[in-house]
Order: sequence, then structure tokens, then C-alpha cells
Amino acid sequence: MSGSGPLEPLDQAIVQELAADGRRSFTDLAERVGLSVSAVHQRVRRLEQRGVILGYTARLDGEQIGLPLTALISLTPNDPAAPDDYPQRIQHITEIESCYSVAGDESYILLVRVASPLGLEDLLRRIREAAKVSTRTTVVLSTPFEGRSPTL
Repeated sequence: MSGSGPLEPLDQAIVQELAADGRRSFTDLAERVGLSVSAVHQRVRRLEQRGVILGYTARLDGEQIGLPLTALISLTPNDPAAPDDYPQRIQHITEIESCYSVAGDESYILLVRVASPLGLEDLLRRIREAAKVSTRTTVVLSTPFEGRSPTL
């Protein structure tokens, strides 16, 4: 959000409904929040323009799309004096789903999805070469939940 303060209650309700189901129709949304379809459409458009709603995506099952192995990779610079441009150096690597700048010993933590342990090994090599970093990897065994929307 661009510093515009907390959301109005109706906008909060719209955002929560869309977070639960981004494919919800304007008609359904209007019924759920008690506004007209045109008012909901206007509010959703404004929320998109303000950057509250960043987009709409499909959540995919890694197993079914051939990427069953999920891992978290922590990056630590080899040279602490080097410029902090690691995200730019690795953004072309498609197996990286998310990149988080973090406080602590590491500089960044990556969420990655790959097809196999061999694929992870290759990915680690490519990350180390591209970013000139050392890595520490945690392999995910199972995912009880993920991608939950914050409660407003």
C-alpha cells in the first residue's frame, strides 16, 4: 500500500473475499459485502490502482506439475563488501519462486521448487555462480499449509 492508511471496512471485506477466492464474480462479491455490482467494481479497481490488490494468480500443485521438491535456500555473500545486488543476479532463474531479504546471518532466503534432488543440486550451483554467495539449504518434507492471506 502506498502509505494511505488502513482500509475502510467495506474495502477490508472486499479484500478478504477476494483473498479467499480471487475468481469471485463482482455479482457474488456485491452480495457478500452488501453493495451494488457497480460500486464493488469501482472499489476493486481503486484497490488495484492503489496497489492493495497486486494481482490474481492460480495456485499450482507442485507434485502434479512435475516440481515436487520444495526447498528454502539461505544466501550469504562470499564478500561482505560486494554490492547487495543478489536479487538482480538471480532473477532470471525460474526455479526461484520467492526471494526474501532477511535480518540475521543470511542476506536473503529463497523459496524454490524443483523436480528432483539432482535438480536442486544443479540449481544450487547456478545460484552460487550467478550471485557469488554461499548457500544453506533446507528441504521441505511436507507443507501443512501455505499461501494463506493475512487476516485484516
